[in-house]
Amino acid sequence: MSATTDAVRAFRERLGLPGLVDVHTHFMPERVLEKVWDYFDAVGPLTGIEWPIIYRHEEEQRVALLREFGVRAFTSMLYPHKPEMAAWLNAWSADFAARTPDCLHTATFYPEDGVAAYVRQAVTTGARIFKAHLQVGDYDPNDDLLDPVWGMLAEAGIPTVIHCGSGPAPGKYTGPAPIARLLARHPRLPLVIAHMGMPEYTDFLDLADRHTAVRLDTTMAFTDFAERLNGFPPGDLGRLADLGDRILLGTDFPNIPYPYEHQLVALERLGLGDGWLRAVCHDNGARLFGLDG
Repeated sequence: MSATTDAVRAFRERLGLPGLVDVHTHFMPERVLEKVWDYFDAVGPLTGIEWPIIYRHEEEQRVALLREFGVRAFTSMLYPHKPEMAAWLNAWSADFAARTPDCLHTATFYPEDGVAAYVRQAVTTGARIFKAHLQVGDYDPNDDLLDPVWGMLAEAGIPTVIHCGSGPAPGKYTGPAPIARLLARHPRLPLVIAHMGMPEYTDFLDLADRHTAVRLDTTMAFTDFAERLNGFPPGDLGRLADLGDRILLGTDFPNIPYPYEHQLVALERLGLGDGWLRAVCHDNGARLFGLDG
């Protein structure tokens, strides 16, 4: 067992958790993941930040590591950056979920002709969570082509993890304003704001206050790495406690520049208590996905 495995096990045992539910992990076709890793390798020249990927392993080893860490459910967050890509990604992720029972069947979409049809197919065949990446995809979530998609997901109650904050670099459609417009049209839409909306933390907490179907995931937030870039406002810590039933553990595994347990350490040192940690790291996700029947 590795030091990380021991540290994560000790964290789980201290809290009495049957495991972790991590809603933000990445599995995708190998050649796509390699391009993602190439991007992070170039982050230094692009932003001045070095981003060494700790878990640059083959797929089978990455799955085995999550199981060693005691992650009882995880996702295959994947996303297109151009048209005619999402349906192919969805076919891959459906197969991955079929051969990886602890992975929540994940799907994605892009504003293009036929998007409603392939999203409907993904829902029909058991997709339990979707991923949208407004920075990489460079699209407006309010694009008319996506309106039937959002309506479908709101009606089905299937959550979408959406990268909509402006970190680590802003995009044309990132920030809280496009999401506020989207939620005005689809107020029951179960969005999960990736990275706690970093760096616009306060604005996305405001949206969660106004829309009870909105959740936030912890991905990279509160870690030493993220705090150096975009520190969480200390004045909003109390709001994290108030929203404790709508915050979900996310880590960005394997694309992280520090060991897996550091995300858990970062959450624990917020000082919000064991009950809050149990909810965030397991209970909220288990309830959302019906893991305990």
